Amino acid sequence: MSAEIVQLMEQAGPYLSAAVGAYGAAVLSQAEDAAVNAAADATAGLGRRILRVVWRRRDEEGRAALESAVQTAAEEPNDTDAAAALRQQIKRALREDAELAREVAGLLTAAGGVTVNVSGTRAIGAQHIGVAASGDHTTIHLPQQ
Repeated sequence: MSAEIVQLMEQAGPYLSAAVGAYGAAVLSQAEDAAVNAAADATAGLGRRILRVVWRRRDEEGRAALESAVQTAAEEPNDTDAAAALRQQIKRALREDAELAREVAGLLTAAGGVTVNVSGTRAIGAQHIGVAASGDHTTIHLPQQ
């Protein structure tokens, strides 16, 4: 089960980061805001749904720990340790509750494909990429076989 949890967290990580980035600490609030939800992209929306499912299934202590991790990640969006602490809270919840793990897996499966957003001149976006170059007079030296 542990390998499955790690895989779930790898899949969920970008959605969780997007949700905290889009909603901040309010991502756990019980009130639904239709205007905000409509404006949020699918990535942040899925992350919010994952966080809320985990939130609802935790006890008071688990909720407090999750809330603290979300708050820190929202306040320090570029802090990889804060993001890792949030992922640890989710991972712990998934390990402790097999039904929750199945529910989160179902949310990720229902989300389907991958969304890659890029912007800017010569921006490159891909789920999997080998060699990519963007710029004037770029020279690519492939490895000798």
